This record gives sequence, structure tokens and C-alpha cells, in this order.
Amino acid sequence: MALTATLYRFQLELADIDRGVYESLELRVACHPSEDAERVVVRVLARALAHEDGLEFGRGLSHAEDPALWTQNAAGVKTWIDVGAPSAERLHRASKRAERVLVFTNKVPDSLRKEWSSRTIHQADELEIVTLPAPLVQQLAAALDRNMTWYVTLNEGVLSVGDGEQSIEGPILRQSLADYLAGS
Repeated sequence: MALTATLYRFQLELADIDRGVYESLELRVACHPSEDAERVVVRVLARALAHEDGLEFGRGLSHAEDPALWTQNAAGVKTWIDVGAPSAERLHRASKRAERVLVFTNKVPDSLRKEWSSRTIHQADELEIVTLPAPLVQQLAAALDRNMTWYVTLNEGVLSVGDGEQSIEGPILRQSLADYLAGS
């Protein structure tokens, strides 16, 4: 018998002070049986922190060629967002397909730098890497429930996520892929 996806419901109160974005978001997030809780958390945070009109979750891990999140227009993919540790080849293809490519990650930088510097990536200086604090992601993943309400605030590069009982915070870092590879 095949395993089925688990559905999570998130009510997000987003206050991205850095970008001047204030929204209430209701999200339904399907978790593929092979997906772990940390990846779900990173996808939800990516959805909040990259919020723009038309931003949607991709079709999931069963559709390997899709991004984790995207916006589309008549010409094709406008914004392509991956999470975790996509391969250099995947980023190369994504940067050729989309106007804008972002990666949200909580992974160890050394292994990502090794992978991403292993081949030339199209327009590497235009790809944006958003590094989320691993302890924050781990704590949110440990408390993940099927119905969540999060208060997500980004102010001066510090991300805070509260659930009404506790708040977890940590700095995020936004860099171009070229700067990320240079270690700056």
C-alpha cells in the first residue's frame, strides 16, 4: 500500500518590515511521504518571506522538474524558488527558465559551496540564496502540528516566528550565489 501525503494547514500573520509586506496567509501544504518536517518548515518560511502576488507551491516532490514554489506569467516561469540543497545542474536549468531564482536553505554552507561550485551556473550573480538559521528551523520542525498559527516577522534581517506561546528568532542572510560561493 502506497503512503499518502500529509496535509498541514498554516495560518500565517506576516509582517515583513524589511520589504513593507503585511499579510494574513492561509496555506495548505502537502507533505510528501519522503519529505521531512524541516523541509516543510523551510517551504512555508520561503512562501512567507518571498510573498508576492501569484506565488504558489509547486506540484511537489513527485514532479521533480517543478520548483518548490513559483510564479508564472504568459512568458513562462517568472519566479523559481527551491529549498534545501538543489544540485548545481538544477540551478543552472532554473536560471535559464525563470526571470528570478531563489534558494531558501538551512543546510551546512560548506557542502552547498562544494556542490554549487562544481559546475558553471547560468547567471550565478543573479541567483539569490537565503540562509535560514538551522536552530530556528529545527525548533519549528520539532513542534510541527497539522494545524499551525505562526506570527512571522522579519525586521532588519532578523526572522522571528511565534505561535502564541513561544517565539523563536534568528538572523537570515540574503546573498547572490556568487557571494555565497565566495564565502562573503
